[in-house]
Amino acid sequence: MTEQERDAVPALEAHGITVTFGGLTAVNNVDIRIMSGKIVGLIGPNGAGKSTLFSVLSGLLRPRSGQVLINGEDVTHASPQQRAHRGMARTFQHPELFLGLTVREHVVLAYRVAQTPRRIWTDMVTAGGFRPSSRAENERVDLIISGLNLTDIQHRPAVGLPLGLARLVELARSFAREPRFLLLDEASSGLDAAETEELQGVLRQMVERRGVSLLMVEHDVEMVLGMADYVYVLDFGSLIAEGTPEQIRTNADVRAAYLGEQIDAPPAAPAVEVTA
Repeated sequence: MTEQERDAVPALEAHGITVTFGGLTAVNNVDIRIMSGKIVGLIGPNGAGKSTLFSVLSGLLRPRSGQVLINGEDVTHASPQQRAHRGMARTFQHPELFLGLTVREHVVLAYRVAQTPRRIWTDMVTAGGFRPSSRAENERVDLIISGLNLTDIQHRPAVGLPLGLARLVELARSFAREPRFLLLDEASSGLDAAETEELQGVLRQMVERRGVSLLMVEHDVEMVLGMADYVYVLDFGSLIAEGTPEQIRTNADVRAAYLGEQIDAPPAAPAVEVTA
């Protein structure tokens, strides 16, 4: 990171996070920071503590010690809802969708939660059902749905969709909240190669056009190393490495932690013969 970035206040950061379950230390004194408009990856072997740290950052789990800050403000004891009001959104490893709502209604509901929370009472609790959308709401929802190629299924019930499509619906719902930073939990899981490539393009657009900060917890190491500006690596609950994707690829501790899994540098470009 540049000196200018280090001097800036991170969008999201954590200091000295430690989490224990009985006699087991799941996360041990971990520091992490996500600067505004950057993509940060969090990787590590199974059982490394990624999901536990993710839960601490999102407010689902309280650490034994340490602090979580949003834009420099301590939110260690804030609820997930309070963090959402400060611009945080997240996806889950297993998509959580509502029975009876279509794909579009999921996105509309998320948009209204962020824009006009009181309207949810009339939409969801009373017998009136969803009230008509405003022009601005329709335009925003259309943009999100088309951006994730969900237009053809927008009126289908979301429950029962294949896992890959369900993940895209959950991602669309997160985008509708117009977050300042987004925590992605295994967002590419269940997607085929084409869907994964499409997802990467959407995420890059979110960062480049809207300045959203991303923290990605991913099993797809190559996806992380191909997208992230900065990467943290956990193993047995401890931070064993951090740096640029290039630095992570060549780090001996990282390669040892993955026990020979493929974390290789991209193949060199073929030599070009120059003739007179």
